[in-house]
Amino acid sequence: MVSPALEAPGIRLDARELLALREGAPGNRRTQPASRRPGAAPTRAPGAGMDLREIRAFAEGDDARRLDPSATARTGIPHIRTFHEDRDDTLLLIVDFRPPMLWGTGASLRSVRAARLAARRGWQAVLRGASLAAISVNAEGVAAVPLAGGVPQMVRISHMLASRHDQALGGGGGAPSLEEALVRAARLCPPGGDVLIATGPEGLAPEDEPALARLARRRQVRVLLPLDTIETAPPEGALPIQAGALTCLAQLRPFDRAALAQRLRPLNVSLEVVDHDAG
Repeated sequence: MVSPALEAPGIRLDARELLALREGAPGNRRTQPASRRPGAAPTRAPGAGMDLREIRAFAEGDDARRLDPSATARTGIPHIRTFHEDRDDTLLLIVDFRPPMLWGTGASLRSVRAARLAARRGWQAVLRGASLAAISVNAEGVAAVPLAGGVPQMVRISHMLASRHDQALGGGGGAPSLEEALVRAARLCPPGGDVLIATGPEGLAPEDEPALARLARRRQVRVLLPLDTIETAPPEGALPIQAGALTCLAQLRPFDRAALAQRLRPLNVSLEVVDHDAG
């Protein structure tokens, strides 16, 4: 049960607002589903298939795991293999509702913004005929909606997210790691699919990185980071902090997105930051 004090828009997540995002999703082109699985459609998204495209010299930003030993030994210069794209259009949404997400200094909590951003991507995927699955994580654990396609699937995902957010607002529990969600994601999302993780700057702990790297081996994984205003433009002056009888002054610094991007790069994971004033 959610307290009446938390009923305000931007604090409580309503499934109806996630469903309404369908109208604003760009692109209404209908696609013919592939026969391999209902809801799947061929796409030119950047997943690697099995057919060799070329062997070329290594360039900055290339995946070192695709090094070609023979060409590298023969030339003395690192070379990599690239492959033609060949995959189903599948999107898995992972939305973080753990306690560190349940705050905000603007019009909405970070958790609500994360759900809205994920739902927009979900509706875009539905409109192009993709298959969808979703995982939510809160203090009580992990919940999932298995892979399926079409508008009814996005409706199920929207109601699951709203229900799990209500549970998160009810309090209790700690802040479990994302490891269980990442392990389950590897079972839900087939190789070549997309995984979108909507979380906060502190959402990915070092102990989550092995599971994250395994997930990204054969999938395109992106971390979607909805930042709060205080994380992008903190107050310039020092702020008092009090803990019992102890008091000190501290100055907030803007979130260092470059440092997180650098940390994720060796894991083959990309970072997408959404500033609070970017909607």
